[in-house]
Amino acid sequence: MSIRNKRFTYGKNQLQFGDLRLPEGEGPYPVAIVIHGGFWKNFWNLDIIEPVAKDLASRGIATWNIEFRRVGDEGGGWPGTFIDVANAADYLQQIAEENHLDLSGVIAIGHSAGGHLALWLAGRKNLPENSVLRTAEQPLSLKGSISLAGVNDLALMDDVHHLRLSEFGIANNCPVSDLVGGSPKEVPERYEQASPIQLLPLQIPQVLIHGSLDINVPIGISYNYKRVADASGDQVKMVEIPSAEHFKVIDPNAEEWSYVIKEVTNLLDIVH
Repeated sequence: MSIRNKRFTYGKNQLQFGDLRLPEGEGPYPVAIVIHGGFWKNFWNLDIIEPVAKDLASRGIATWNIEFRRVGDEGGGWPGTFIDVANAADYLQQIAEENHLDLSGVIAIGHSAGGHLALWLAGRKNLPENSVLRTAEQPLSLKGSISLAGVNDLALMDDVHHLRLSEFGIANNCPVSDLVGGSPKEVPERYEQASPIQLLPLQIPQVLIHGSLDINVPIGISYNYKRVADASGDQVKMVEIPSAEHFKVIDPNAEEWSYVIKEVTNLLDIVH
């Protein structure tokens, strides 16, 4: 029996869908929610992280590669992007039984902007009761979360972009500001709800995998997140890959991919 791919819609918008890949065998399968990057903009879609989903499925892990409204889409950005990702994750509860999914063994794994969302999924239980981002009374519980070169501190990433833009004399909006609809000074309450570092402690194991050569998302963002998360009491592992830039961490054909597989299987208690 080969890997089976099913597309499900978790909402009425044409962008509210995901691809569920089921491994060989009868299950129950552990699950990885796979979240693509692209600075939350609609120039990129779930296709860019499909090789990750396929590789994990080949190793006995069901994968739920989700799409969602992004900046540039009607309803994308704040709050739609977050609401879609939350609803996509919770949709697994509706399709678990028929697809033999083990919901006690679900992790989120995302790259870049998707790394931010993977940690945010774990932290959304800490949102204020009146938050517009609260979508469910019983959100899906995660066993762990993996951020691949993730933007885990939105305010710090916003600072980085402003420094880069001013250095080159460019007047432009920053992707983070585009996502949440303003700067940390303009909409501080949104950063408090949208940034994983503001939602600590997440109270689940977290792994931050980051390449030393990354010029898209500086590795210092992950190190700073780990420092704050450790102080909050969270269990956070930092994996620095000296030979990796931004995209090697999502390339199953690269040697560096072995770092990712090791951490995925550790979180899910899978023996290979």
